[in-house]
Amino acid sequence: MRAADTNVVASFLLGDDPAQSARANAFFRRENVWIALTVILETEWVLRGVYKFKPQDVTAAFTGLAGMDNVSIENPSALALALDLCGNGLDFADALHVAVANHCDGFDTFDTALAKAAVSAGIDSVTLL
Repeated sequence: MRAADTNVVASFLLGDDPAQSARANAFFRRENVWIALTVILETEWVLRGVYKFKPQDVTAAFTGLAGMDNVSIENPSALALALDLCGNGLDFADALHVAVANHCDGFDTFDTALAKAAVSAGIDSVTLL
């Protein structure tokens, strides 16, 4: 199994650079690929911040990536919950923070927008500190 960096994942998803995208596609065809949640988080920033992907397009890209037979995501249940929360209005990074802390009794924040979005998404474990 080989781990992929953000630039490899982004190139695979975007096809933005012909030479790099061809190498990324070949890598994803021939290898069993492991992707860390930190790479997912950074890739989301690239897709949204640089390429102006809408949240539903990010969700579709990550759902497709995670559904590949040869791809393993670190903590796939946290990613699934984060994608669900993102679809319900949370910022992806905030959604991922909440999702990986799902085993805790609660998630405390000073971020009013995060707390409001969590309540709207049906998450009652996020509270303002």
